[in-house]
Amino acid sequence: MSGGPPWMPAPVCLIENAEEGLRTVESALDILRGIQQPVVVVAVVGLYRTGKSYLMNRLAGQQSGFALGSTIESKTKGIWMWCVPHPSKPGHTLLLLDTEGLGDVDKGDSKNDAWIFCLAVLLSSTLVYNSRGTIDNEALEKLHYVTELTELIRIKSASAHDEDDEEESKFVRFFPDFVWAVRDFTLERKIDGRNVSEDGYLNFALQLRKGESTKVATYNLPRQCIRNFFPARKCFTFPFPTSAKNMTNLDSMAEADLCPDFLSVAKRFCSYVFAESRVKTVQGGHKITGSRFSHLVKIYVDTINSGAVPCLENAVVAMAEIENQSAMNEGFRLYEQGMRDLSKTFPMDVGTVSAEHQRLYAMATQEFLKHSFKDDGGKYMRQLMEKVSQFYDQLITLNMEASEKLCRKLLLDLYALIAGNIQQGSYAKAGGYEIYCCDRDAMVAKYRQHDKKGMKGEEVLEEFLQEKNAEANSILMADERLTEVEKQMAEAREQARVQEQKAKAEEQRSQDLQCALEDERRSKEECVARLVTKMEEEKQLQHEELERALESKLKEQREMMEKGFKNKAEIMSQEIEQLKKERQQNQETEPGFFERVIEPLLKIGADILSSYLQRQPSRM
Repeated sequence: MSGGPPWMPAPVCLIENAEEGLRTVESALDILRGIQQPVVVVAVVGLYRTGKSYLMNRLAGQQSGFALGSTIESKTKGIWMWCVPHPSKPGHTLLLLDTEGLGDVDKGDSKNDAWIFCLAVLLSSTLVYNSRGTIDNEALEKLHYVTELTELIRIKSASAHDEDDEEESKFVRFFPDFVWAVRDFTLERKIDGRNVSEDGYLNFALQLRKGESTKVATYNLPRQCIRNFFPARKCFTFPFPTSAKNMTNLDSMAEADLCPDFLSVAKRFCSYVFAESRVKTVQGGHKITGSRFSHLVKIYVDTINSGAVPCLENAVVAMAEIENQSAMNEGFRLYEQGMRDLSKTFPMDVGTVSAEHQRLYAMATQEFLKHSFKDDGGKYMRQLMEKVSQFYDQLITLNMEASEKLCRKLLLDLYALIAGNIQQGSYAKAGGYEIYCCDRDAMVAKYRQHDKKGMKGEEVLEEFLQEKNAEANSILMADERLTEVEKQMAEAREQARVQEQKAKAEEQRSQDLQCALEDERRSKEECVARLVTKMEEEKQLQHEELERALESKLKEQREMMEKGFKNKAEIMSQEIEQLKKERQQNQETEPGFFERVIEPLLKIGADILSSYLQRQPSRM
């Protein structure tokens, strides 16, 4: 499908973990820039040498690709990506991110690990945490990176003045779904002697303890963070895939040689990820394409390298600026190219030029709206409309000049016979005026038969006949056959002819203007209607984002009440009310929206037709 991922035989490094810090890989960003499809981003994180890469290869539908390694040395450095067509969502790209193993003893850099984990959270729509053994307190303590996210991520640019708790409460809106993959699981999943599901096992492990002591707070912190930050949580427990002696050859073993129970869980895991993982979105519910994702990666990595904390709001604004500028340029390029092609056939009548202008204008705005997002004040739409209007103005001038040039040449060519007769004295005799009038009428008839004169046809003819009026009067006055009365009558007919041609020229200008005005009005109304539709779609995306967050908060609040954590449930009530308030505000039309956004757009191009009129010689 057009705009989909290129064929990638193997993963490529997206973010290098160099000695001087994290660094984006330009060739990988180029791959992303070419992907115009929405991306479903699945990232895997976990301690080094826990088999993360194997799961990603399964998701890619390959036995090998992401490096597994066969020793205690971590093979994945930085963050690697593999873009493949989504197996169950046509028109979407599955973007797999395999991250450097956390806690690598050779690296010994916990801050670097924290940034790797942070980037995986920021970039993914589904985060897979891979661990071995069981989900016990030790396993949760190793997931301490989740407790550090409040120090590494900001939601709003002004959050330095906000309370940390207010920031944390918003994480659930923008964080990915969370999947805990427990590898080499050998225990029975039983709680109080009863079998439980994998999800039940995870929920039990995430239960909070009551109490106010430091020990209880330390115990609860990672659990509370996981519960508060991630909107959806899922668990899969994988048995050993094969015997211990064969574990080093896992990537080369045939499926028939692997444990059937392991394969069954792996199949369920992949099916869940394919079916439930959402398209990557950013603040406001805006869907991310591969191209937008490339900007997001670079913005976050550059921010980290600058020593600042990644801010979701700033990232979205910066990404929107880049994407909207590009969308505006591409929309105008389509219009400009089409109109330049049309100008090669100038001169043309106003109706034809106007119709093509409207068609290409619609294409340009549709292309812009297809790739733009969060153009809240219509800034880039306005720029596009202004550039189109200015270029259309130039083309109107070119078309008029081409029409005038062609018409004058045509008239001079047709007039050559009359000019020759005048030079030879053919009209300087009795009855010469009548012969002159017949020749002139024949010239005008031939001129009018030419069907590609363009928009200045009647006007140039009017000017030409005006220029020859003195010539006609001279021939009339010299004609001895005519009496003075007949000459006066003939002179009156000449004036009537001039007025008639003037009326025809005015009629053509009036028709051209009415045609252009109507086309321009309709075009702008259609353009504005498309923009309003786009903004309504974006409001719906934001509404869905708020609904998901509200549903997650309500679910967590119910669980807190059921487990006896009344104080925590009451604190969540404030967060829930704030979400409901935002949801209500999102459904309302912004005051002054029409005056601030729509009216300026409708006025764009109004001066073009005025300037078109000003270029016409006034005959009033």
